[in-house]
Amino acid sequence: MARRPADYQALWHELSQLESPYWQAQRLVAGVDEVGRGPLAGPVVAAAVVLNPHKPIWGIKDSKLLTERQRNRLYPEIINGSLSIGVGMVGPRTIERINIYQASKLAMTRSISALGLVPDVVLSDAVPLNGPWIVHAIVHGDALSVSIGAASIVAKVIRDRYMAALDVAYPQYGLAQHKGYPTASHRAMLQLHGPSPCHRRTFRWQ
Repeated sequence: MARRPADYQALWHELSQLESPYWQAQRLVAGVDEVGRGPLAGPVVAAAVVLNPHKPIWGIKDSKLLTERQRNRLYPEIINGSLSIGVGMVGPRTIERINIYQASKLAMTRSISALGLVPDVVLSDAVPLNGPWIVHAIVHGDALSVSIGAASIVAKVIRDRYMAALDVAYPQYGLAQHKGYPTASHRAMLQLHGPSPCHRRTFRWQ
């Protein structure tokens, strides 16, 4: 059953409780999230989103709870309706060098630096970040904060599209389907063809 407008309003209200005190104080709040920790291939991608509290975007929530079609519908609304968007990406060679956790932090920091403005407050999905902001690292933040939820959608859509582009360059792995995650078919293709330049060689696939 399709959600009614009142349902969307209730969802926005529910997921903006962390932001509301800062919005009321005229503070800029950036939600930050990353996607791509678990795959065997491709980058980790982070997004930072500063929502406009006066222009709610109906339907935002944790990207994992949305279908691909829903994410693709919300993506342009978030891009066009937010005060600022920043994206950060860290590739396989750097992931190998500094480990995936540090790469996730780096991608998040890069996404904040890419914003067109300096936030007063940063809400991140569980990862503590350093910077000249008030920082709240919130466990399961993408399910508790509308700003982090928006960031999770942007990061997911961008990474999925990036993996579809890599699929054109390396069609033998099926990257457009599994997005680099360790599915049985992906592991089988790695056994057959070996890793490509877009694979993370410190991750086991056997």
